[in-house]
Amino acid sequence: MTSTPPRLLGKLLIETAVGSFLGDKRIRLLEAIDQHGSISQAARTVPLSYKAAWEAVDDMNNLAPEPVVLRSAGGRHGGGTELTAFGRRLIAFYRALEQESQGALDKLTGDLDQNGVLDTAGFRKVLKRMSLRTSARNQFAGPIVAIKEGIVDSEVSIRLDPELELTAIVTRESAENLGLARGRDVLAFVKASSILLLVEEEGRISARNRFTGTVVNIHEGPVNAEVTLNLPGGRHVITAVITEESVKRLGLAVGQPVTAAFKASSVFLVAID
Repeated sequence: MTSTPPRLLGKLLIETAVGSFLGDKRIRLLEAIDQHGSISQAARTVPLSYKAAWEAVDDMNNLAPEPVVLRSAGGRHGGGTELTAFGRRLIAFYRALEQESQGALDKLTGDLDQNGVLDTAGFRKVLKRMSLRTSARNQFAGPIVAIKEGIVDSEVSIRLDPELELTAIVTRESAENLGLARGRDVLAFVKASSILLLVEEEGRISARNRFTGTVVNIHEGPVNAEVTLNLPGGRHVITAVITEESVKRLGLAVGQPVTAAFKASSVFLVAID
């Protein structure tokens, strides 16, 4: 009986400074959304939990240069999600890259086997990629449009959309170490616990960043709840973690206009090389 030679198989991951932006599971999720027009059906197909599926979509929409998935009033199957033309191009790009990558691995397998040195375990360290991990729920990307330098700190403005800017405060030393400058692309992170929610602009606060959006999801837990807002422009979302008591006190509901506010000092930055 002739033994089948071992084969190198790879899982293609498209990485950013914050970890995996695209991988097989997210691509299958996008393909299922395109097929079913429903996030719930797509999540079951992958499979993923409904919450994990929406979090993946939110992350992709926040980091991509164009919307990947849009929330819509209806769909082919009465859903609420629709894959954009950019999303379809992203799938095509990924699948083409995946095919080329596997072809290269197959060639490497053949070359190594031919030379009698095939040892897949020995190549794991070479093939493994390092990435920055973060616990921040909200991740954004955009170019720096302004920097105001102070004696100790620098105020950095990042353009997320034509009419959407985010402000961060970093030390001058950090700004220099990161090489921050106008036009440079950066990633901005904000923890969900750092975000305050305001209804009808109630009260005065010192938070530098204030974004008014529409509630698109409320994920309730035994103590706290995750509230996700769709920001102006329809591409970015922001998620806050507040107590269940606060949800009730504010009378939060899907479709309600709410303002998300957070201090510039609550934003941390990563420069993109």
